[in-house]
Amino acid sequence: MSLAPRAVLVHRTTEYEELVARHGTHGQAAFFLSSRGRDIEEVAERHRRTRRALAEVAAAVPLTWRQARVERADLERFLFAPEDVVVVVGQDGLVANVAKYLAGQPVIGIDTDPGRNPGVLVRHRPADAAKLLPSAATARADALTMVEAVADDTQRLVALNEIYLGAAGHRTARYRLGLDGDGGAAEAQASSGVLVGTGTGATGWLRSLWQERGSAQRLPGPTEERLLWFVREAWPSPATGTTLVAGELSRQSRLTVTVESERLIAFGDGVETDAVELTWGQTVRLGVCGERLRLVG
Repeated sequence: MSLAPRAVLVHRTTEYEELVARHGTHGQAAFFLSSRGRDIEEVAERHRRTRRALAEVAAAVPLTWRQARVERADLERFLFAPEDVVVVVGQDGLVANVAKYLAGQPVIGIDTDPGRNPGVLVRHRPADAAKLLPSAATARADALTMVEAVADDTQRLVALNEIYLGAAGHRTARYRLGLDGDGGAAEAQASSGVLVGTGTGATGWLRSLWQERGSAQRLPGPTEERLLWFVREAWPSPATGTTLVAGELSRQSRLTVTVESERLIAFGDGVETDAVELTWGQTVRLGVCGERLRLVG
């Protein structure tokens, strides 16, 4: 007998909850914001909209299904099951936060604050949940490309938008960079780090670098098995070069970085607290990830 599906509602602590936790009471939080020319009612109203959205989505879960909730800070400790339907209630970035913990489960993005969120990944409204949930397992879904970094000691990092590799604290990163299948050629570099991004990330940090460089390369689409990479602020010197500073990765190709610093880190989607740590002489390969994020319509 197969298990009934489980709806997993993913959310994050609201700004209002964070303020009250920090200052103790609503009144003290209101006083703190007013001393800086802000009105707590704006923050409280966003909190109420989020809670109403969570309640509406929870009520839309079919009665025969199981249900669970997980806060963003607890994602790394939560065990997703194959039969789960994941409902992200919040911002676009929350979809990216959950993507690396999934293995093909369908994801429904619910926008709690239309007009404030871009809505690229949270494409639906709370009222849509009742229609979307029962058919989520078989509904049309976009298979969004992800990027991975795999170190020679088996450490692995997956991200939906981009992976950044560099020195902690924004110091100069020193490494040797090369491309698989390029005859073994590699270049010693000193830079502010390397960014490898997907088509989903092409609306954010990757696009910023692409525009800054005036790149002639076409940005990838979210479902394309193609990545772009850029070296940030490469420094020319007698020992370091600036020839390999941008490029494209297909499904088969990999960017290879060999560490020549005491410590470098790689983190995905802006979450520096969940990083792969690398030391002198280690090698990490970055490229298209074999898994995809299944984002429902």
